[in-house]
Amino acid sequence: MRGHEGLLEEGSELLQENADADVLDAGIIAAAQSVEHYEIAGYGAARTWAEMLGENDAANMLEQTLKEEKEADETLTQIAESSVNARAEQGDGAQKQKQKTTMRGGTE
Repeated sequence: MRGHEGLLEEGSELLQENADADVLDAGIIAAAQSVEHYEIAGYGAARTWAEMLGENDAANMLEQTLKEEKEADETLTQIAESSVNARAEQGDGAQKQKQKTTMRGGTE
C-alpha cells in the first residue's frame, strides 16, 4: 500500500469512531495534515532532484506546488489552533463525563 493510501485509510477509520463531532473535526484536520506532510516531503525531494539535474522549469513548477502544499498545511494549523482544537477539548471532556455518568448507572 502506498503511504498516502494508508493515511487516507486512517482518516476514513476515524470517521467510524463514536466521538464528539468537534473531536472528529480535530482528528480529520490531523489526518489531512498527515497527507499534506507526506506531499510536502515528496514535492520537496522531487524539486531538489530537478534542480540537481538542471531541470529548472520542472524545479520551478515543483517549488510552486510545494508552496501551495505548505500554505494548505498552515491553513489547517490555523483552523485547528484558532477554534477546532479548543472545541474538541471541551467536547471530549463532555463525552468523558457522559461516559462516566453512564458507567455509574446514571441517566442522561
